[in-house]
Parts: sequence; C-alpha cells; structure tokens
Amino acid sequence: QVQLQESGGGYVQSGGSLNLSCLASPGLLNGDTNAWYRQAPGKEREMVAIKRGHHDPEYIETVKGRFTISRDRVKKVVTLQMTSLNSEDTGVYYCNLISGLSQKESWGQGTQVIVFP
Repeated sequence: QVQLQESGGGYVQSGGSLNLSCLASPGLLNGDTNAWYRQAPGKEREMVAIKRGHHDPEYIETVKGRFTISRDRVKKVVTLQMTSLNSEDTGVYYCNLISGLSQKESWGQGTQVIVFP
C-alpha cells in the first residue's frame, strides 16, 4: 500500500497563497487517482480536487480558478497550489490516492491550513 505524507500547511493571511505537497512512497503510477480533501472545523470531509489518471483535473466550485492539483511522477509528489485563500479554506487537508494497479486507497495524516483575516 502506498504511504502518503503531506507537508506545506500553516498560517496564511486572507488573499494569500500556499502550496501543499504529498510525497508518495514508493511512488506514483500513471493510472492512479490522486485527490485532495479537506475538513473544516465542525464539517464533514470534502473533496476539493481530483486527478484521475490522464484525465483533466476536477475541482469543487468554490476553489475553481484558485486551486491547482498537479502530479510529478519523477519526484513522487502530488501538489495542491492554493491562491486567493479565504477563511472558508481553513481546515485540515488530506492527500488521497487510489492505486491504478491494486485499487487500494491510501490517506495521508493531514496538514492544517489556517487562513486569518
């Protein structure tokens, strides 16, 4: 099973940017599905961005045009670039992977993002 480790969370002022990284061990496959989820305080976990294999990325409406998910197989990293952050983006962000080979699902431990005024 793939192990996932997120990094890059922290405090950021409203309107600012933050890049999250997810290191996959042993690595990434072209057929994998990679996604970023987040869980805001008192709310259920929701998917914010997903990239299925070679398909174009998909985003929830509230982050379209602000967030970008990308994948680097050489570096074994899935990245979530976040811009124009606002308070509703506050939450714990989780990296998710569904193996294109085994269909097994993996989760990272999460990284906290706090957007302050």
